[in-house]
Amino acid sequence: MTHQYSWRLEKIETVLRTYLPDTPDTAWGENVFSLSPETLSPELMSPLTMPGYDLVQRGGKRWRPLLMTLVCETMGGGERSLPLTPLVEFPHNASLIHDDIEDNSDERRGQPATHIRYGVDTAINSGAFLYFLPLACVTDWDATLEQKDTVYRLWGESMRRLHLGQSIDITWHRDPGYVPSLEHYDLMCRLKTGSLAWLAVALGLVAALVSSEKRAPLIKKWGQAAEKLGMGFQILDDVKNLTTGNPGKKRGDDVVEGKKSLPVLLYLHERPEQSEWFSNCFAEARKAGIDAPLVNELIDKLTVSGVLDKAEARGRTLINEARETFSDIQSNSEEMRGELSRFFDFIGGAYA
Repeated sequence: MTHQYSWRLEKIETVLRTYLPDTPDTAWGENVFSLSPETLSPELMSPLTMPGYDLVQRGGKRWRPLLMTLVCETMGGGERSLPLTPLVEFPHNASLIHDDIEDNSDERRGQPATHIRYGVDTAINSGAFLYFLPLACVTDWDATLEQKDTVYRLWGESMRRLHLGQSIDITWHRDPGYVPSLEHYDLMCRLKTGSLAWLAVALGLVAALVSSEKRAPLIKKWGQAAEKLGMGFQILDDVKNLTTGNPGKKRGDDVVEGKKSLPVLLYLHERPEQSEWFSNCFAEARKAGIDAPLVNELIDKLTVSGVLDKAEARGRTLINEARETFSDIQSNSEEMRGELSRFFDFIGGAYA
């Protein structure tokens, strides 16, 4: 189903490459760092930019910037949001770099994780750079100071929420025996994965020049729906990790990382007496690695119990609830209403 969005995705890639080129030249550096070309060279900038470029060019679904552009188009803004797409795609990739360090992951998108390929120190620095780099596109954006200020504010709020969600997740990883409530899981997932989806909707509305009076309730309503979409996406992604395996990652590596995904939590809330066994399994898997027999044993337990099916159903329900919220969008273009509706099929279809 990707083909129906191909031309939009190609334009998104063009913008991403503009703000994160394979080899930064002095003109790019002058724009990004506000330093004169005489002080810059590709050799100075490449160690900072190459790790991020390497990860971004490996691929990714790009559904967050796609959502932003679809919202903007549906609300009559045309392609006005395109220059802002790095604001939701680069921080996502930054979070992957830091997440892989925190989880001690070996691979990302089928290749060595950034910290494995470039070193932990370079990966940390380059990941942090990816959070802030897209602010350069706001500077270049053809908009009023008020509109730019709104974008800065929304970006800052999203970054703070994203890092809170990651902090919660890290805390759970560090305590193999701790079993969070399902309500706390929803909160963590809404913050960690849903924040950039929320930002995509908010920026799409700002770019479409929706008035502040109309925009505020729409950001609240559609932003919450976008968070549900992000949650549903994450749940389906976690289920796939434990079944067929995610592209570019090893099946079951979430077990090695001790990830408290929804299938695991559903199992433990139904069978609390298994908590100690799961805790020991996570600890042993972290020591022994992905080939540890306990990894498959844990996955077999989850499969037989039916929690993988329950988790998948929960993920699809969240995506459908998000679709339902967006179904009442008021637009002058029925074609764009249909495009936005089919976007949810695009997300769900990735996990068919």
